[in-house]
Amino acid sequence: MSSMVHSDPASLRGLRLGAPQTMGAFRLVPVLRDSAPGDLRIAKTTYDAYGAVRLEGTPGSSGLHYMSYIPHGLVVSHTEDGTQASFGTSLGQTKPRSVMLHHRMVKGLEPGEGGEKRFRMLPLHLAMEGFLALHFRGPEILWKEYSDEAVRRGLDPRIERSTRGAWISGLEEALRIFEIHEQQVGVLVFVADTLATVFVVSHPDDYRALHLSLLEDFFGDLVATYALLYPEALSLEGGIDPGSITDLDHLAREVDRVRAELVSTTELLADGLFSRAVREERVRDAGRFELRRFYPDFDPNEECHIGERILRDDGTVEYMKTFRLSGAQVRRAYLLSKLADAEWNLDRAAASLGTTKVELAKRLSNAGFGYLVKPHVLRGA
Repeated sequence: MSSMVHSDPASLRGLRLGAPQTMGAFRLVPVLRDSAPGDLRIAKTTYDAYGAVRLEGTPGSSGLHYMSYIPHGLVVSHTEDGTQASFGTSLGQTKPRSVMLHHRMVKGLEPGEGGEKRFRMLPLHLAMEGFLALHFRGPEILWKEYSDEAVRRGLDPRIERSTRGAWISGLEEALRIFEIHEQQVGVLVFVADTLATVFVVSHPDDYRALHLSLLEDFFGDLVATYALLYPEALSLEGGIDPGSITDLDHLAREVDRVRAELVSTTELLADGLFSRAVREERVRDAGRFELRRFYPDFDPNEECHIGERILRDDGTVEYMKTFRLSGAQVRRAYLLSKLADAEWNLDRAAASLGTTKVELAKRLSNAGFGYLVKPHVLRGA
């Protein structure tokens, strides 16, 4: 299944935030779940290899592919009657190879040992592929300004860069010393108080097993840069007047008040993700659960996060992973969206941007899309 819908802002329905922990540039905010039914479980299967992922067609056939390093996949096991799904179900360890072939980013698997249904997904690839595929086929009308390459191949190949979590200065140590709560099922990762990613799973045991998998995830260049430029996050301090404390119960209430203030502050820091409406694509129907990917309107003046999530039929978030786009990535998506809205007519797109056709062509070139238009358009001839 695959259908695009407009949706309210992404949320953490069914979850709550704990008090943040800070180390260096990183502020890690635990995501807590009061009740985990256990009918959806998530485990990791290791690949640690470059992979070619087939996006269409059948196994062994030619068709649209993309190439990427793939550290691991996630195996999602779920039941439809609310009974417990197997914990730790995986595909086993796969021997590293030079290039692995994967059929689809989300693939159904044989039922588990307990009869639960299963599928395998490549985390964040679902969200990023949706971003890369935006207006991928290029102009649908043969406007004279476009190059032969743009007409024949559209945006193929479309490439975006990212940074592995293990290469981000300070992240590994922050994750290592981070205290994991008993009810914790996820984390919000801030770098220099910029939201880098949200990672949520369905069960506390699954989170403990996947906590360090964040080092294998990919992050935007902006996040890696902030980790280098800002050695310390701003201090968030709550005020408790020692002289006003009358007894231990009073002290406990003051501690709760300070924790609530810290949580409220971190909610404001995450507003760029949780306050903006998104477009969602339904990717897989899994009984009581649904896998979706989402992205916002691409506004160069706003934070833009893309992501994927699994929702229970009552809207409870069972899985979420997000990626913060850089300013350059947002500008590229913004230009493509404006072109698509104008049916790829350069004059109309330029008018909607309040600029000229020549200036729009230059902006396309600066964004890495100069190959889409003929040279004389870039020269203003």
